Amino acid sequence: MSKPAYIEFAAKDLAATKAFFQKVFQWRFEDYGPAYTAFFATNFEGGFYEAPLASSVKSGGALLVLYAEDLPACLAQVEAAGGEISQDIFVFPGGARFHFIEPSGNELAVWSEKAAPEAS
Repeated sequence: MSKPAYIEFAAKDLAATKAFFQKVFQWRFEDYGPAYTAFFATNFEGGFYEAPLASSVKSGGALLVLYAEDLPACLAQVEAAGGEISQDIFVFPGGARFHFIEPSGNELAVWSEKAAPEAS
């Protein structure tokens, strides 16, 4: 049986991307040369490689969905750290989520099984 083990994203600005994910999600990073950094999140690992590309749902990219217990608080942290909200909090069967663009242009999402009161 196989399960996802590692995910990689392009990043046009490695320093800004690292600072964003450290501040908002407390990811740890380890650089492997000037053009690659690995990240260590709570439940998974991955990396960012320097390239003028970005992943988005509109272009058919995979959507990495992170978890937060308090969506409104997480959304505020994303904005305060320089992220752009691409889809505000919305409710769906099983919870609620929002989408954001990090400083290098990659789109990710954050979900919670708890529907945010203002999104209901």
